[in-house]
Amino acid sequence: MSFHVIIPARYASSRLPGKPLADICGQTMIERVWRQAKLSAAATVTVATDDQRIFDLVKSLGADVVMTAAGHPSGTDRLAEAIGKLGLADDAVVVNVQGDEPLIPPQVINQVAGNLKQRPDYSMSTLCEPITDIESMFNANAVKVIADKSGKAIYFSRASIPWNRDGFSSTEKSMAQDSLAARHIGIYGYRAGFVRQFIQWGACQLEMLESLEQLRAIYHGKSIHVETACAEIPPGIDSPEDLEYVRSLLS
Repeated sequence: MSFHVIIPARYASSRLPGKPLADICGQTMIERVWRQAKLSAAATVTVATDDQRIFDLVKSLGADVVMTAAGHPSGTDRLAEAIGKLGLADDAVVVNVQGDEPLIPPQVINQVAGNLKQRPDYSMSTLCEPITDIESMFNANAVKVIADKSGKAIYFSRASIPWNRDGFSSTEKSMAQDSLAARHIGIYGYRAGFVRQFIQWGACQLEMLESLEQLRAIYHGKSIHVETACAEIPPGIDSPEDLEYVRSLLS
C-alpha cells in the first residue's frame, strides 16, 4: 500500500504559541508526531511548516520537510502547497496527520489510507468513534458525523446529531444504549488531485456557518468515507493543560 503522510506544523497558535517545538519528556511535539507517522506504512513522511525554527529542527532529525507560506487560511491550503512542492501525482493518496497529535497510533494512519485506496470513487476518508457520554454529545467542540450504511458521510456538525427525539426532549437528557452518535476524528486521507481542486473552490456558506472545512467537499457533491477508528486515539494538544496532560501520560 503506497501512500504519503504530510504533517502541517504551524508555529503560531493563539492558545499555545510555538507548540510544535514544545518539549514532551525530552522530545519536541513535532518530533513525536513524525516518529509515530514513520511507524506507519507510508512511503514518505513530510513535515510542512511556515517557520524556520521548525524547519531546522525537523531537518536535524533527518526528516523530510518543506517550507510553506505563512499566510495560508487553512491546513488544507498548506497541504496543497506541500503536495505541489513534492510533485505528487493526482492519484497519489495523501494522509494529513495533525502536527499536534504526538500519540497518534500508526495503525489509524494506515486505516484511513487503505480505506481511500480501496474506494476510487471517494475523494476523502476519515475516522470516528462512538459517543457514549451526554457531555460530548452536547459539546460544540466535539464534532459529530453521520454516515450511511456504506460508510459515506452524510453530514458533519457541531450540533447534537442525530437528534434523539425522545431522549433529548425531556429535562433529563440521556444517551440511548443503541445511540448512533459518533465523534469525528480529525485525520484525513485525500487524493492529491482532489486537494488541488478543493482549495480552488473557496469556502462555502455551510462550512463557514459550522466552521468545519470538510463540509466544503459535501457541498460540492464529493464523497467522504467514514469508519470507526481501529485503535483509540489519545487527545491532541490545543492548550497548556493538554500539554501537561500528555506529559503526565509519558512521564
